[in-house]
Amino acid sequence: MTALSQRLGLAPGARALMVTADDFGLCFAAVEGVLAALASGAATSAGLVIPAPWAREAAAFAVGRDVGVHLCLTCEFRRYRFGPVTHSFSLLGGDGGFPSSVADLLDHADPDEVRRECRAQLERAVSLGVAPTHLSVHDQALLGAPALFDVICELAVDAALPLRLPSRAAAAGFGFPLHDLARDAGVVTPDATVRLDELGRPSAWALLEGLGAGVTELVVAPGVDAAELRALADDAEGRAADHAWLSASALARVAAESGVALLGWAQLREVARRGEGAAR
Repeated sequence: MTALSQRLGLAPGARALMVTADDFGLCFAAVEGVLAALASGAATSAGLVIPAPWAREAAAFAVGRDVGVHLCLTCEFRRYRFGPVTHSFSLLGGDGGFPSSVADLLDHADPDEVRRECRAQLERAVSLGVAPTHLSVHDQALLGAPALFDVICELAVDAALPLRLPSRAAAAGFGFPLHDLARDAGVVTPDATVRLDELGRPSAWALLEGLGAGVTELVVAPGVDAAELRALADDAEGRAADHAWLSASALARVAAESGVALLGWAQLREVARRGEGAAR
């Protein structure tokens, strides 16, 4: 039985799944895709991208829902640009928006400006009426440098919010012990994290049969297949495929029939608020 399962009051050997629809507010097609996933029960939570142009529209529908802040410091889209809400110079790429790659960000990001930007994104979410349930990081951009990882752990602890981390196998590529550092700082994280596109979008039955004990987060990025999405995103096909999978999966029903508990980040937030993240 995992420590997180125990703190959540789950039975020994229980399997639980959180489904987080990321990029909420990225564009109108993403807003529609995320809302559809939440309404159907296929997604249990969403990650709001505060600097993106459609964030205010998304936030208007986020009130009362399980929505966290998907902290964004990069913008990978070639013709669709947005930048830091703090207008911090070290967080700008050559074209005035966020850097287009994580490598570019890490090359010149000032940790103090990163700290100010992340806090500003969280504060803006609150000012828009959102009660954030968790933190995650777009493109895992703050996980590649210890000084920036310290910033995100500090914010998670100060705000008493759980944090997404990559799987332990994937985290090995970062060169320092993300999970151990987060644990020592008292940060609450899921037991495992997987992405739907990396799994090849299996059937809901196959997905749930492959879950291990504990709490697994499934990350999706649904977007309605529309001209807007195809115009701005090179990965539009994948986003539309996530939306189609969620629409057809009957995930909530399959989970109930498979004995898998569907959770949201709000339950992990309660663990974080009790200050139970440090001991494992």
